[in-house]
Amino acid sequence: MTKQLIEASVVELQEAMDRGKVSAKKLTMLFLEQIAKYNHDGPMLNAVIEVNPDALFIAEALDLERKEIGSRGPLHGIPVLIKDNIDTNDKMHTSAGSIALANNIAHEDAFIVKQLRNAGAIILGKANLTEWANFMTAGMPNGYSSRGGQVLNPYGPGNFDVGGSSSGPGSAIAANFATLGIGTETSGSILSPASSNSLVGIKPTVGLISRTGIIPISSSQDTAGPMTRSVSDAAILLGALTAKDPEDPATETNPKRIQDYTPFLTINGLNNKRIGISREYLEGLPDNELRLVEQALEDMERLGAVIIDPVELPTKLPNPTVLFHEFKNGVNAYLKNANPSLPVHTLLEVIQFNQMHAATALKYGQKLLLESESKSGTLTETEYLLDRLQDIRISQTEGIDKAFSTHQLDALLFVNNYGAGIAAKAGYPSITIPAGYTEEGKPVGITLTGLAYSEPELIELAFAYEQATKHRKAPVLD
Repeated sequence: MTKQLIEASVVELQEAMDRGKVSAKKLTMLFLEQIAKYNHDGPMLNAVIEVNPDALFIAEALDLERKEIGSRGPLHGIPVLIKDNIDTNDKMHTSAGSIALANNIAHEDAFIVKQLRNAGAIILGKANLTEWANFMTAGMPNGYSSRGGQVLNPYGPGNFDVGGSSSGPGSAIAANFATLGIGTETSGSILSPASSNSLVGIKPTVGLISRTGIIPISSSQDTAGPMTRSVSDAAILLGALTAKDPEDPATETNPKRIQDYTPFLTINGLNNKRIGISREYLEGLPDNELRLVEQALEDMERLGAVIIDPVELPTKLPNPTVLFHEFKNGVNAYLKNANPSLPVHTLLEVIQFNQMHAATALKYGQKLLLESESKSGTLTETEYLLDRLQDIRISQTEGIDKAFSTHQLDALLFVNNYGAGIAAKAGYPSITIPAGYTEEGKPVGITLTGLAYSEPELIELAFAYEQATKHRKAPVLD
């Protein structure tokens, strides 16, 4: 029964709670037991960096509310783990994995955290990550942070890459530390750990979900998104996160205003849909993983899809100078309003703090922080402005937009996070779904990318593929 509950979907858990078969408090206790057994013990996944000390009280209060006035909706009483770069105004810290921010308690919930609380979700804790969302240095392993240590992949702890930078949510949700996870992505940071941990991950269109209250890298590419064990759970969670935020102008660009994605969970969603694939984006993929991609294409054809092979896409994307400029601008703005008691309130002070605590803070250096500090942070440099315009031209106009128009596509197909860069620069959505395992047991995912605000169509395609193949299997932890 315990295994069934911790692997159960949101819909299954709501039915169980409505029938009185389980309570939110009992469910929270089961997840805390799972964390106790496998986070710092057993395989030592190190996926959870902090547990909410009030989680059980919140769960108990939500149980009482359900009994007295009914459920708020599909997330009522559902435990959620969120990445440790998302602000929570409670007893937990928000550090981006940096010891410089180890004592940072945000003065306000991030907008998406407010959405989760209003929906009745239980913020169970914070998940570890690659420090500064993998924008600190070169050569740092996915999943490492100076504050949280090294996250491991539950399908092969120490053997398989856990993916980054949302490695904590990826490992934790795969290992059943909570029902749902929230990651963030600038370029591949949801898609990489989701595919590496046999999860469904949605990297939404930039603007679908508020960026307010999230430690930033790039104002043009950052977005939060669901990391779950099924497409249906991801669709439910995405609906709860989607809303217009008066403090985030990007959320004003959404023309659809959909807040319930469950109608797009259709079993025949691949029928007559045109899926394009660029073979250049498969270069370097090991043969055993390539076989899984080919099998996925065959399965989609069997389900009625039309595979357009090959499709031409730009493969040489510009260097990420845009991120250096936007990182300094965004981090300085975030730290300016951070807790006054923190030892750092600018990017320069973070660099200096790290140098003073080098033995702990600089195991892998801080090359990207130094590169970012060399920029003005005003976003006035010719280099920045021209590179930003070039990103849009190559990724959108000459890239994804052109491919869709030329071939009348419904989606592009990639493997794992191999196509994350072009979608990230375009600000376009992607969804990754488990596609099976290699002979060694390494998870592989296929990723579908669409045009701006095409999340409904991507969910439709992903759900049809998932339900026909049902590849995901829980990792064996004992």
